Amino acid sequence: MSEIEELSQFLTLDMRIDVKAVALQQTLGLTGTTDGRHLLINTPCIVKNLCQLLSDNQTSIAKDASLALINLSADEEIVPALLAEATNIVEHMLKIISNPEHILADPACMVLSNLTRTKLGSEKVFQSMEGNLDKYVDIFCQEKYNKKGARLHYLASVLSNLSQLPAVRSYILDPSRSCLQRLVSFTDYKDSISRRGAILGLIKNCCFETDHHEFLLSEAVDLLPKLLIPLAGPEEFDEEDNDKLPIDLQYLGEEKTREPDPDIRKMLLEALTQLCATKFGREYLRSKNTYVILRELHKWEKNENNLVVLEHLVNILIRFEHEIGHDNLKEVEVPDEIIEKFNALEPAL
Repeated sequence: MSEIEELSQFLTLDMRIDVKAVALQQTLGLTGTTDGRHLLINTPCIVKNLCQLLSDNQTSIAKDASLALINLSADEEIVPALLAEATNIVEHMLKIISNPEHILADPACMVLSNLTRTKLGSEKVFQSMEGNLDKYVDIFCQEKYNKKGARLHYLASVLSNLSQLPAVRSYILDPSRSCLQRLVSFTDYKDSISRRGAILGLIKNCCFETDHHEFLLSEAVDLLPKLLIPLAGPEEFDEEDNDKLPIDLQYLGEEKTREPDPDIRKMLLEALTQLCATKFGREYLRSKNTYVILRELHKWEKNENNLVVLEHLVNILIRFEHEIGHDNLKEVEVPDEIIEKFNALEPAL
């Protein structure tokens, strides 16, 4: 029996606390190196035992077990082994997240966030949700769902990663559900950059579905103001320009500030760019005077990467439709300065 196999025998709920604590510290140390992680993943029962220790009555034991699982799941090379049916790791994490009394809901979200960065992980998690993504959207949208202080911000990353899958995007974009309508309210969420950034990633992925642009821009979802408000500043417009803006963007006030994170501003601009892939989207954005918000943003924006995306977007909006000549820019070959961004922004895995 190898030393690692011997170590695994001490990682059980009924083991003496002092012995278990020492074994867990050694295990946690091994998760900090590539070689250590590979040794652990190739040892039967290690992951299964760590999952069981999440229910240990000793809080320090349960927390260390969760840290070990976070470290293991962060290594994409061993994710397939982690997802093996014998570990039941995904089911363990979903059960913890669903339990409003569990103190480890945040670490469980982090483990699933790591696992769903891969396509295989996303498929396994979505499958394990058993077609009930609404349940986890509901949990996410209840800010005080967990009674032990877990904020569940990383559940946003799980949902965003899952939106890499066409099946998940179809689920989210189903007009008979209210998934997307509930999630778009977090685009301007002040208390967590990870929460609003991840939800914007999900929204951006959904914007690739050109057949759903009318739904995305309809009153049911009302996506355009949700994307423009974080990009808008305190500038005042004349009455004519102001009246053309969506009602939520009129008279924002002198205290209004823009989204401070440049990566999130870039995602907002990329989502708007995707909406311009269709003639309907372009005409709708023009009709809502999107240009004036982007014009003022251009004066303010200092990030060079964002300026490139912004200028591409403005270039599309200021053209006449007869100059563009096509309903859907993603279905035809058009000038490089218009289309190149669409090809570069496929939903990321």
